[in-house]
Amino acid sequence: MAEKKVPAAKKPAARRKAKPEGASVEVVNAQNQKVADRLVSPDVFGAKINTHLLYEAVKQYRAGGRAGTHKTKTRAMVSGTGKKPWKQKGTGRARVGEARNPLWRHGGTTFGPMPRDYSYSMPKKARAAALRAALSQCLKEGSLKVVEGFGFSAPKTKELVAFLAKIGVAGKAVIVDSQPSDALVLSGRNVPHVKVVDESHLTVYDILDCKTLVVSQDALGRLEERLAR
Repeated sequence: MAEKKVPAAKKPAARRKAKPEGASVEVVNAQNQKVADRLVSPDVFGAKINTHLLYEAVKQYRAGGRAGTHKTKTRAMVSGTGKKPWKQKGTGRARVGEARNPLWRHGGTTFGPMPRDYSYSMPKKARAAALRAALSQCLKEGSLKVVEGFGFSAPKTKELVAFLAKIGVAGKAVIVDSQPSDALVLSGRNVPHVKVVDESHLTVYDILDCKTLVVSQDALGRLEERLAR
């Protein structure tokens, strides 16, 4: 008789990992008064901090900022005569073609630096992951400051300095807003160690290079929308 096949036992369904809950940050106004508690996205501000990825993003940013205008003269560019100093044979000296050769003093440079472009591309997903890691590190270290908004109607440097002092920002700071007004940009232009950027132009280098990251509510929402996985 043929043996009956026993149906295999069903494997228990794999449990889905629960998404980590997002942390909350205080939202303050221009008088440094708390107006709300805002939950931030765990996908953006709870990412794993990959230090090597942060290094690669900073390296790529700094490489793009290099001028690459350094240049040395080759034997064809050095001023001087092209005449052969002595005949090829019979003098007992080493043979030489011209006085501008790289082996002689005041001669050209062999394989010296020439003008070039040092910038290179980085995968879009890697750049986004590095930005998420930098923002997560900023939140973890407590250097993220969320403000209700920047209400500058006219470019006044003194008002921006007073605003930053009021909310407790000291040292190097990066102000992030969604489409910052000309008044805000011009107000921060003359303040040393203060940089005003649009949220779409925020880089890993900006975040890691500042002591405090001051972000408006609108810019924070757009960052989460753009970087959410």
